[in-house]
Amino acid sequence: MSGSGTTAGDDPLQTAVWRLRSRGCWTDAAALLIPHIAIPAAALERAGLLVERCLFTGDGWAEAEDALRTAEAVARDDEERGGAACERGRLAYAATLLGVRDRADEARSALGRAAALLAPTSPRRPLLDFRRGLVAEHIADSPQAARAAYQRAHAGATAQGDTLLLSFTWHHQAGLALRDGELTQARHGFTESLQIREELGYLIGTAPALAALADCEPEPEAGRLRAEAGRLFRLLGGVPVWLAEQLPPTAPVRSSPPQPEPAA
Repeated sequence: MSGSGTTAGDDPLQTAVWRLRSRGCWTDAAALLIPHIAIPAAALERAGLLVERCLFTGDGWAEAEDALRTAEAVARDDEERGGAACERGRLAYAATLLGVRDRADEARSALGRAAALLAPTSPRRPLLDFRRGLVAEHIADSPQAARAAYQRAHAGATAQGDTLLLSFTWHHQAGLALRDGELTQARHGFTESLQIREELGYLIGTAPALAALADCEPEPEAGRLRAEAGRLFRLLGGVPVWLAEQLPPTAPVRSSPPQPEPAA
């Protein structure tokens, strides 16, 4: 998926996809890729966009499944099949995390299949490591395994210059630090994550980053950060749904329970 923002030399299609994605317009972004879904990379990117919509909105599961089946069907080699397996693992993880259906075993199996298919030098490895960390943290409740996976993902994202993935690895390592009472380390990680998202214009990820940083700050700064997160949350139509109960009461509250940031 396009994930590092855009520059003047970027492909116009990828620029348009990124701009829509960063504002939570996943359906519109995915529609731009429909003419190209015979190409495995485009089919996988479209599936990834629709899976991400499920994570942030709790809706669109059938469309994501359909797009994922298309990506699996057009995959031609182990790299492409591994990428599709990684997305399937994320979809199963999302369904489990958001309480739609328990697909934890499927998430582990799909991510394990991706690990077997992707070469050690594959550019998809850091993202796979990150997603395995999410499963370890939020499904298996194994923070030690999650921390190791996030560290591998962070190193890989740094080497590849994948700045958006770095924002997520910073965020989740900071979350583990906060869980352990390491306030200074947590504040640093959440600050780094927020700065990256603001620089990239990743609006849908900015409110969760603000809210997370607020948990490390004293008042009145914490209140200011949560108020800003609530403003963005309302501006984007109540996305992500799992953030609602972490924000001031003026933000619209949906029926979904509060959840940790599910991420990329």
